[in-house]
Amino acid sequence: MASGNKTLLFKRVHFATRLPVDCVYSPSHFWARELDEGVWRVGFTKFATRMLGDMVDHGFEVKAGASIAPGQILGWVEGFKAISDVYGFCAGEFLGVNPELQKNITLINKKPYGDGWLYEARGTLDDKCVDAEGYAAILNQTIDKMLEQQKAQE
Repeated sequence: MASGNKTLLFKRVHFATRLPVDCVYSPSHFWARELDEGVWRVGFTKFATRMLGDMVDHGFEVKAGASIAPGQILGWVEGFKAISDVYGFCAGEFLGVNPELQKNITLINKKPYGDGWLYEARGTLDDKCVDAEGYAAILNQTIDKMLEQQKAQE
């Protein structure tokens, strides 16, 4: 479960982050950390928060106790640069939203792997989840695509 404060440093172009190794990651730039057996705390990765910009607002359509599935839209988060859906990370039960976000939505940007988590759920993780090294590979692919698009526009 928890690996203390161990992180994997990822640095590429103008982006750097430390990926907690006690988390699993999705290709859609979410992380999940197991709190108890089968209980997951889910949030945006630092890369996602950078793409969204400073957080402005959020909302969740599901309520605590609802059944959820991987990839299901649970809610949304609005950043200064973009709006993003918030997806289910596991098959199981939605336990609730981070109550601190109502008071201070900037926690998502300031502490994405800590106090800025989005929601908690109980269940089985999506089979697309990867460890920190797998997510670093996803980041490399994502940045490659962004650089190709940027070059094509020049």
